[in-house]
Amino acid sequence: MKKNIFLILFFCVYILNAQQNQQITLTYTALTPKEVLKKIEEKTSYRFYYVDDWLNDNNLVSGNYINVALSEVLNDLFNNTLINYYIHSDQKVILSLNSVIHNRFPNLVWKEKVDEEQINDIKKSAPIFYSEVATNQSFNTQVVRIGKESKNSTEKRYTLSGFAKNVTTGEIIPNLVLLVQNSSISAVTDDKGFYSIQLPVGANVIEATSIGFSSLKKTIVIYNNGKYNFLLKESSVLLDELIIEAGKDKNINEAITGVTTIKIQDIKNIPLILGERDILKVATALPGIKKAGEGSAGFSVRGGKEDQNLILLDDAVLYNPSHFFGIFSGINPFTSGDVDIYKGSIPPEFGGRLSSVFNIKTKDADFNEFKGEAAIGPITSNLALQIPIVKEKASLIIGGRATYSNWVLKSIEDENLSNSSASFYDTNLKYSHKLSDKDKLEVSAYYSKDAFSITSDSLQTYSNRLFSVKWNRKFSEKSSGDLIVANSEYKFNLQFDENSINDFELDYRITETELKLKMKYLANEKHKFEYGISNKLFNVSPGNIKPKGTQSIVEVFNTPKERGLESAIFFADSYKINKKLQANLGLRFSLFTALGPSTQNVYDASLPKNENTITDIKIYDDNEVIKTYGGPEIRSSLRYSLTKSFSLKAGFNSTYQYIHTLSNNTTASPTDTWRLSNLNIKPQQANQVSFGLFKNLNGNEYELSLESYYKTSKNILDYKVGANLLLNQNIESDILQGKGQAYGVEFLLKKNKGRLNGWLGYSYSRSFIQLDSQFREERVNNGNYFPANFDKPHDLNIIANYKITKRYSFSANFAYQTGRPVTYPIGNFMLNGEERVLYSDRNKFRIPDYFRLDIGFNVEGNHKIKKPGHGFWNISVYNVLGRNNPYSVFFVTDGGEIKAYKSSIFAFPIPTITYNISF
Repeated sequence: MKKNIFLILFFCVYILNAQQNQQITLTYTALTPKEVLKKIEEKTSYRFYYVDDWLNDNNLVSGNYINVALSEVLNDLFNNTLINYYIHSDQKVILSLNSVIHNRFPNLVWKEKVDEEQINDIKKSAPIFYSEVATNQSFNTQVVRIGKESKNSTEKRYTLSGFAKNVTTGEIIPNLVLLVQNSSISAVTDDKGFYSIQLPVGANVIEATSIGFSSLKKTIVIYNNGKYNFLLKESSVLLDELIIEAGKDKNINEAITGVTTIKIQDIKNIPLILGERDILKVATALPGIKKAGEGSAGFSVRGGKEDQNLILLDDAVLYNPSHFFGIFSGINPFTSGDVDIYKGSIPPEFGGRLSSVFNIKTKDADFNEFKGEAAIGPITSNLALQIPIVKEKASLIIGGRATYSNWVLKSIEDENLSNSSASFYDTNLKYSHKLSDKDKLEVSAYYSKDAFSITSDSLQTYSNRLFSVKWNRKFSEKSSGDLIVANSEYKFNLQFDENSINDFELDYRITETELKLKMKYLANEKHKFEYGISNKLFNVSPGNIKPKGTQSIVEVFNTPKERGLESAIFFADSYKINKKLQANLGLRFSLFTALGPSTQNVYDASLPKNENTITDIKIYDDNEVIKTYGGPEIRSSLRYSLTKSFSLKAGFNSTYQYIHTLSNNTTASPTDTWRLSNLNIKPQQANQVSFGLFKNLNGNEYELSLESYYKTSKNILDYKVGANLLLNQNIESDILQGKGQAYGVEFLLKKNKGRLNGWLGYSYSRSFIQLDSQFREERVNNGNYFPANFDKPHDLNIIANYKITKRYSFSANFAYQTGRPVTYPIGNFMLNGEERVLYSDRNKFRIPDYFRLDIGFNVEGNHKIKKPGHGFWNISVYNVLGRNNPYSVFFVTDGGEIKAYKSSIFAFPIPTITYNISF
């Protein structure tokens, strides 16, 4: 009897298994998944149960199966979908979305005996519930299921990634914060709007917040790795309140020292010369960044020379970023995005300069809507247009500025300058194309030209041209990269025309082309790697002169051209050691090779360099290696958080520079020429250590920072007295290379909230040079350290804006600087019957201190939603006190007497009215 019962049970189990594993033969071509299921039902006794909306996929599939299990067909059919299935014993097939249907659990009630291995298997495939998490919240959120659950998965966390976008325009949203409620998990979108976050299996309530957008909450039920785009609506009601929260706690949390970001929307109220919004002028109001003087084209960063700043516009080098003797910036504010300024810990991807990097990006145009912005001022007009090319895929931004008046020069109290003329224009564009979800192409171009005549017999022109192409590729959720090709050119031309035999035309030019690959890899929550390689080819024409006109007797002379190749590999790790300690560890190895064709002089090492001490002349063929320089550059910093609003930072930065400016002028000038390192000119080197304290007060209403630095350098270029730098074939005989040291303390207090906002910046800094040699003629100030031309110990800037109402505001800008060093004559003597001037030690005296006060009144247009455009008036007075600030002091012998004179620009108040409109 027992034997018969056993046979019956065995037969039933066999029948059930046979039904579940029924072999089927099936062939189908170009059918939808729903049609395939109906075909299976027609040929077999299986019946499918599902929600129609789950199978709205109209993708056509094909298959050919002979005597296979149903599970094999369904695995192939649902392989790239979110559909799971469960085959019941009575030939019913139940489909589910995302989740796996479980058919057994340990019977804990009846204390069923289950071995340890079985319990672990059950735990690994435990079902996911979200209703309890969702219903316990005080708000209603949309439930979003991500990924497809797998029975064999053992992961406890999965990666959710995607983009943040404006739901109306489709524009990406950078710096969007994602917070997982009831946990410490968070993420922030990058500058391309991309995010990646690790979430525990199951339900997670995520809140997304960003500047000017309504907060968004979603209940994300995550089963596996997946993607989700957060689409946010703009919130005009919250904009005024949220705009001051941009980059919240960034100054506290990031590990990099000596970095500042200038937001373009924050500078429109600052009163500047002739009403022009000027990114670089605002930068000089920050601690550690100084101009040599009014009317100078360059600026000094932490005691560095003007040529030691790398200025990038869309990854291409901008050699002269100024117009009109440095009065205007060459950067169009209407097309520019934010600007990152690195003056401490320079990221290892940047190289070739000692002091700083200005990384300027052109903003992306709107992909869905035509927009524009224009400005009309007393000396310039500006127009920028954003043009969608292919909706949500391709767009173009184009901008241009130009002058139409010389009245400023006519107003300067100098007879020569008042009879002068000047003009400039610049234009730039950027084309952005989203090739796919993983690929984006950006093409940028820029051109500017200045022409000015200081005297009636000469015309000087200079121009910048640059072009860049960047392909961004997202390889995976953790890996992405940029391939960049960039080309830059800077040219200067001087035409001297006096209708005489001495008329001439002089010019010089520098071009560079760079190929760069930059990769990013998010290894895990602790490590974020950046690495890459770059190659840059220089071609320099230091100077050429030729006769102008048929009567000129000036002879043609061309300074030999120079070529060089700068290569580098770089690596960086943003390492979160723990919640309080974070490190940015970077290394760059650069190599510079001076290339032929070239002719190089060899000098007697026991004698000073001059034409009489040349012992040999070496001739190098095309692309032959003349000299190679290089070495490692350490770029590292450390941040330790004492509290959530108070952190300490330290950094070390080492740099090489292989290209140099040659100039006799005290300040940067368009006539400066550039030379490469070669057999006789060594590359400049610098090491900088820095330390800072950063504190936010009263809910980030106030930002407070105190930074100090100490920098040493070697092979800094300077020149012998009376050096001839232009058209000098043996330039190394007039060049001196020595040591430098700089140190300083920088204080910044910034107020972000309230009717009164702005900042106060103060720095005390010193910069010295030592030119010592065993030879007297190559020694300056007896080989002792002396102040550099840009040594200005005290520098104070106050920027303030007071909002009277939402439409009206009052602005003020105050600047004070110690006068820069200068060399004065201190006596005279007779030599061979002629009176000669005796000068002091170099840079022993100083010109008068500089201070200036500007005021402005700003009127915003009304805030009606439906209107053709939004207007903005700026009424300002530059140098309202009429301070006569000298930018240079010079001496003239008049009637046997030495007289001192000073030159100044804008020694009187300059009122300006500018109108801006956006549409």
